[in-house]
Amino acid sequence: MENYKDIIIRPIITEKTMRYMDADNKVTFEVKKGTNKTQVKQAVEAIFGVDVEKVNIVNVKPKTKRMGKYVGTTKNVRKAYVKIKEGQDINLFGEEAE
Repeated sequence: MENYKDIIIRPIITEKTMRYMDADNKVTFEVKKGTNKTQVKQAVEAIFGVDVEKVNIVNVKPKTKRMGKYVGTTKNVRKAYVKIKEGQDINLFGEEAE
């Protein structure tokens, strides 16, 4: 068994994921490649101390980007959309709840 903090790399915080947090109580994480839904669920429950209802995992393929004459690609990412039970919350910003 791996360390749970090795499975979850970082939270993904964008405008779209903030809307998911507000509307559906879903939090988005970048996870290690090769992990499955059960491992992600166990890691989130152990690290943040919340109950997870559902986990969806998406592999995001790299996109081609240009900077002048140079061509490169963005990195490929494995995202996990984690739905948390109603009434529970994950504090990603380190702020105190009021």
